[in-house]
Amino acid sequence: MAGTNLIIDCDVHPSASKEHPLDPYVPVAFREALKQGMAAGPGQGYANPFGVDRRDAACNDPQQVALDHLDRYGISYGVLQPPGLGVSLTHNIDMGSALAQAWNEWQIAEWLSVDPRYLGSVCVNTSDPGRAVELIREYGKHPQMKQVIVSGESVDLYGHRRYFPIFAACEEMGLPFAMHPGREGSLRSSTPVGRPSSYFEWHSGIPITYQSHVISMTCEGVFAAFPGLRVVLVEGGVAWLVHTLWRLDKNFKALRSTTPWLKKRPSEYILDHVRLTTQPLEEPDNPEHLAQVFAMIQAERTVCFASDFPHWDFDDPQRAFPKTISPEVLKRIFYDNAAELYGLPTRQEREEIL
Repeated sequence: MAGTNLIIDCDVHPSASKEHPLDPYVPVAFREALKQGMAAGPGQGYANPFGVDRRDAACNDPQQVALDHLDRYGISYGVLQPPGLGVSLTHNIDMGSALAQAWNEWQIAEWLSVDPRYLGSVCVNTSDPGRAVELIREYGKHPQMKQVIVSGESVDLYGHRRYFPIFAACEEMGLPFAMHPGREGSLRSSTPVGRPSSYFEWHSGIPITYQSHVISMTCEGVFAAFPGLRVVLVEGGVAWLVHTLWRLDKNFKALRSTTPWLKKRPSEYILDHVRLTTQPLEEPDNPEHLAQVFAMIQAERTVCFASDFPHWDFDDPQRAFPKTISPEVLKRIFYDNAAELYGLPTRQEREEIL
């Protein structure tokens, strides 16, 4: 199915290794603190009993990944989701920001310099907004750095005004603000009413995190205040967005006076500003139901392809979608939506390059 399409993979997970270590990129002033354990943060608490990575794949060698993943599946660009996306949870604020800087330097030196198809994500410590803004402006200038990345787990919902300087910097630099699951439940329960008892429960409930952030950002006026901001929700599924849009719009009719900064329906802000990635994509018994969900969330402009390479629930682009999804929508999902989001060559421009 993907054979006739250009592909942008919005979720590739690089990891450090002996051959590609992080340590040389940690600022000198913080290396001793790192050795002393100052990078400690809350643990996730939920581990996949079968391991997170596929048994037949790894993502710690950029040249090998280019062969095993980009070349194998005909992927034009792969957006890196580095381990540093969770640095905001580091207990020591200065250490968290130092690690963010290190992961940015590591991406540039160890991955982006190896293959122009790799696109980086600027790591920031949201608990240190001033330094986060500096990092966005510094590393956002690199032509292959295409988004700002944070964990879904956060001190506050992302509609909180403490994060507005970060959104302003993202808008200034033309970088989407991306969230990726990262230790949900480490600061408090990952659900509003208690802690899950297994990885299965925890992993299935991740959309709760994204729903909460989207409602917060919409109602608190993030999208009204930053009309140029785009938010990317990675690895959270898509079907949950349907009833979220409906519920927000219904409540807006009676409660709009409590959000005077909203000049249009919440669903309009969300569909204009929020982008979702496909992995892990819901798989209903009736494939036609997924096509209906795609229509409800305007997938032809809001959904981008992601494989989650090399994790256990990796999606092969040849098998990720049922036949009920039209070729026109698939072209948008596989390439065009992400190309517009990240300012990449258009389909026509890319085909001319090839």
